[in-house]
Amino acid sequence: MDPTVLAWALAQPAGSRAAALAAAYTGGTTRVTFDGRTVEYRSLDELGRALAVLRGAEMTAARRPSVTLASFSRGGST
Repeated sequence: MDPTVLAWALAQPAGSRAAALAAAYTGGTTRVTFDGRTVEYRSLDELGRALAVLRGAEMTAARRPSVTLASFSRGGST
């Protein structure tokens, strides 16, 4: 697993989905309970991929839109 993804997940507020996944990953278990639902991942690798997808979605939502300013000028004098 990418260490930056795990660091991001561990920094999330307690009780969040990312924090629950990170706790399961660091604890070496593949069963996660969140919002009254229990999910059993096939492997720690799959759980790590779920964390990466969650972080990607979070980062996309938090990204500021980029703005491009175009300027034009007439090349010659008339």
